[in-house]
Amino acid sequence: MYPEVSAYGAVIADWDGTLVDSQPLNFKCLAAALEPHGVVLRQDWYRQRLGVSGEDLLRELDVRADARMILEDCGELIMRDVASLRTYPLIVGWIERAREAGLRCAVASGGGGSVVRAGLAATGLVGLFDVVVTREDAPRGKPAPDLFLEAARRLAIPPIRCLVIEDADEGIDAARAAGMDVVDVRPFVESSW
Repeated sequence: MYPEVSAYGAVIADWDGTLVDSQPLNFKCLAAALEPHGVVLRQDWYRQRLGVSGEDLLRELDVRADARMILEDCGELIMRDVASLRTYPLIVGWIERAREAGLRCAVASGGGGSVVRAGLAATGLVGLFDVVVTREDAPRGKPAPDLFLEAARRLAIPPIRCLVIEDADEGIDAARAAGMDVVDVRPFVESSW
């Protein structure tokens, strides 16, 4: 079921878990980046925190090492395997239909800019988006509304006319805090294969 977009001026999509099935790769790379610091990342714990920023994850884990360094190491590992990312065809189709309807489109992700842009290039999605906003572009990550508000600002579309496509509670909360309507794609992504 495709969301009705005629009332909107823009669609803003999350990246991880919304446009691409990146969680297995992200988990594997974060676990590898944490291992030299004596931290074992459990998959069940990680799955319960999808949508939480890397910095917040590391705070919850009480990691004593430099969080920025760990996230950079994780990003480098992801970049090595970015070609393995698979898109969710149904969600990508929604974005394509929005573009055909004349809407502006953006990605708003709590991920690192170089990783998200490499993923967009590897999956062939670069041309679908007018704007890409990542964790470096906003002072706070989700569930704060900053990423979505920055995307709307760059698109020159009022927040109330933006529709967000998200897969995590934190992102849904962020979209609502930004005054935007939101579609929770979790019921759709698994059927998208």
